Amino acid sequence: MTSPTLVWIRRDLRLSDHAALVAAVERGGPVIPVFVRDGTVDALGAAPKWRLGLGVGHFAEALRDKSSRLILRSGDAREVIPALAKEVGAGAVYWQRAYDPDSVERDTDVKAALKDLRIEAKSFAGHLMFEPWTVETGQGTFYKVYTPFWKSVRDRSVEAPLLAPSSLPAPDVWPESEVLEDWALGAAMNRGADVVRPFVQLGEGAAQSRLGAFMASKVAEYDRTRDLPAVDGTSNLSENLALGEISPAQCWHAGQRAMQDGKAGAETFLKELVWREFAYHLMWHTPRILTDNWREEWAAFPWNEDERRAEVKAWKQGRTGIRFVDAAMREMYVTGRMHNRGRMIVASYLTKHLMCHWKIGLRWFEDCLIDWDPASNAMGWQWSAGSGPDATPYFRVFNPVTQLDKFDKDRDYVSRWIAEGYGTPHADALSYFDAIPRSWTLSPDAAYPDPVVGPDEGRKRALSAYENRDF
Repeated sequence: MTSPTLVWIRRDLRLSDHAALVAAVERGGPVIPVFVRDGTVDALGAAPKWRLGLGVGHFAEALRDKSSRLILRSGDAREVIPALAKEVGAGAVYWQRAYDPDSVERDTDVKAALKDLRIEAKSFAGHLMFEPWTVETGQGTFYKVYTPFWKSVRDRSVEAPLLAPSSLPAPDVWPESEVLEDWALGAAMNRGADVVRPFVQLGEGAAQSRLGAFMASKVAEYDRTRDLPAVDGTSNLSENLALGEISPAQCWHAGQRAMQDGKAGAETFLKELVWREFAYHLMWHTPRILTDNWREEWAAFPWNEDERRAEVKAWKQGRTGIRFVDAAMREMYVTGRMHNRGRMIVASYLTKHLMCHWKIGLRWFEDCLIDWDPASNAMGWQWSAGSGPDATPYFRVFNPVTQLDKFDKDRDYVSRWIAEGYGTPHADALSYFDAIPRSWTLSPDAAYPDPVVGPDEGRKRALSAYENRDF
């Protein structure tokens, strides 16, 4: 009889297009899925950790529907995975790859430990469409600019998504499992969890429904509507892609079909998927992008790094007096996500108008976003600040007022998320006051603040600093 196979679940909370799961079934013998709460989980910020807990719980239910289980263990995966493999007599351990440096180091150690025990250890693709080491320039180096990266992969074949296994063979006796609720992964969310929860689209089924609805009714206008924050014009799949509740390959093939059907915005959607791939490509080849200036000469730039300053507090609270910035920040506290146009505006305002280090914003998003992704978050912040690859030129300082005139002309977005000054505020604007910490002592009855730094003043200050930089 074939020995059991452990399938180590990470950011791949789905049954379909799951290469490790399919390979485990094809190997024969019992399949034992396991999720490990290790240091990479404990290090997550409040919102992504809470959302991960929801995702793990939902995936466990999906496995139960297949007469299977998700075994939960906590501790250092370097010790937990080999120990569990020995405990159940596993002949193999399969998982899908991660690409951040901490996970790569951990997975390399786990693989070595399993091989020492003469247990097969194998990792599979799935979180990306193109493995980072397979995309090279003509000179055999990695890409540093997005457009040539896009051109190099746009005509590549992406394997068709795998079907979910029809059944998952169970062991005669299941190993013991910890209890998800005991982990209290949502503890740091406090009262914010109840506010954000209605906006969560949880699990594989919801992700597939999102994709289908987008392709059916929104992708054709995607070129135009994706920049309008008051319009539901995007796929909203970042939340599900971050946890692998849907695979990029599934999204890619749906986008390809939409292109063949003549839907105008489909290619732009595919480009956005490849932008995500580009972020991982850079993280793999230059992991410093997560922690340091990608353009190393920017280490000399005089950004403010003091998070205690009043303007940083105002930015975090969505009380800068700049309506586009404040609306976007409040959207994040209520929904756990932020429109992409808003992300560009709030990042530009923090790093250029307020002259604050991008690391302040990166850490804050890491704590507040349910769709937090290490590669995309780092590249987005460095792109906005000017210190990253393919970055906005230093002289491009988004004017948040004219941007609002262009993309929210009727102020529908602003009025949805800002309560102060409105006789009958939108319910979502009021929800912001239920989501934020009580220690902020903010009220919808308070006056809306004056700008901490005006658009023109901030632009001049930023340009002066950029033009006088000594590198």
